[in-house]
Amino acid sequence: MKRDIVIIGGGIIGLMSAYFLQKAGRKVTLIDENDITNSTSFGNAGLLSAFDKAPLSHPGVVGETIKMMMKGESPVKLHPKFDYQLIKWLLSFVKNANEERLKKTLILFEKYGQDTIDLYKQLQKEEGLDFDFHHTGMLSVFTEQDTYDKKLKQYNYEDSKRFEVLTKSRLEEYLPCASSDVKGAILFKKNAHLDPQRVMLEMKRYLMENGVEFILNEKIEDISFSDDKVISVSSKSATYEANTFIMATGYQTLLAKRRKKQLLMTPAKGYSITFEMPEELRPKTSCLFNDLFIVMTPRRGDVRLTSKLELGSSNPAIVKAQIDSIKENFKKYTKPFEMKNIKEWSGFRPLTPNDRPLFGKDEEYDNLVYAMGLGWLGMTFAPSIAKTLENLIVNDLKNEEDDDVLLFSGFYQGESPKKHLFCLIN
Repeated sequence: MKRDIVIIGGGIIGLMSAYFLQKAGRKVTLIDENDITNSTSFGNAGLLSAFDKAPLSHPGVVGETIKMMMKGESPVKLHPKFDYQLIKWLLSFVKNANEERLKKTLILFEKYGQDTIDLYKQLQKEEGLDFDFHHTGMLSVFTEQDTYDKKLKQYNYEDSKRFEVLTKSRLEEYLPCASSDVKGAILFKKNAHLDPQRVMLEMKRYLMENGVEFILNEKIEDISFSDDKVISVSSKSATYEANTFIMATGYQTLLAKRRKKQLLMTPAKGYSITFEMPEELRPKTSCLFNDLFIVMTPRRGDVRLTSKLELGSSNPAIVKAQIDSIKENFKKYTKPFEMKNIKEWSGFRPLTPNDRPLFGKDEEYDNLVYAMGLGWLGMTFAPSIAKTLENLIVNDLKNEEDDDVLLFSGFYQGESPKKHLFCLIN
């Protein structure tokens, strides 16, 4: 049986792609190697942070990381081993950490981040989905005086719709668990947060109820080509033919390698700690401990901390030392309280070296579509990227005919791929 559209991967980008294609009248089959209950998207902080927050690749990031390492507060751990692909990724990352790249990235983050926030609101209103969504801003918390002073210089103007520099009393209101060691905080009002687990489960339920076919616990291991088309993908036990294939496999690049396509992307291991805490100490909105790379997100009934960036690791197990490090760094700047009913998690995020996701049609096989490399910003950008892919597929467009692909996809951010791109972003 030949299917219409097969999506390989049931993370947030896979689910969102299924939603928009199904709404456009296409028949969608989603295949995942698990049962969509503990993917990387489940461990996300839930922070939709497209506004007033620097991407991972930004000027000064190397020096900042070394400084944090010296204090024992660095979230980054690099496992020493010779890996040509990782070395290539690191060199590209450093090259991309420049002022010109940062300015363009921030503009694009705001454009597609706002699109995503609007789409989440639309999904809740029109489909009755419950994402535990809150458009209440992001509190950027500073534990180092110099970084706080630099940020204050950057925001030395009045814009009450965009941000608020908090007084001590306002900080106590928004983050009552903060200790006196916190140097200051700024509330960036355009950001939002939600519950990633609720989003994933709600989307899965909605899609199953509305005719999307789910084939779960099925690992796709091979891909077959004929002339300029992909004709099928296969697991150990079955083969699936389709008109269009979407590769949404997160950090896993096996199928891309079968295609003989090298994706400049690396798996970055991250951790989350979810727990209950005294109600009177819970944060009012999502908080980014700017100098610690720790995000604290309030949810219904509990709170989640996310942190760490392990590069060069392939071990999926939770490393106790990493969990302990997150707790220790967090407790340095918060009042004492007991974390109850703790749940620990680790998973791999697919990171690109320039913070741009990899999406769009394959240059040789036009019925193969990529939806990968969203890093820790899957929740922040998946709906807007999925909407772009729906337009690309339904209207049978080439990549160069879609401005959003040219603007935002990492495939078009390298060495002068298209003149059209530079006309758009300069």
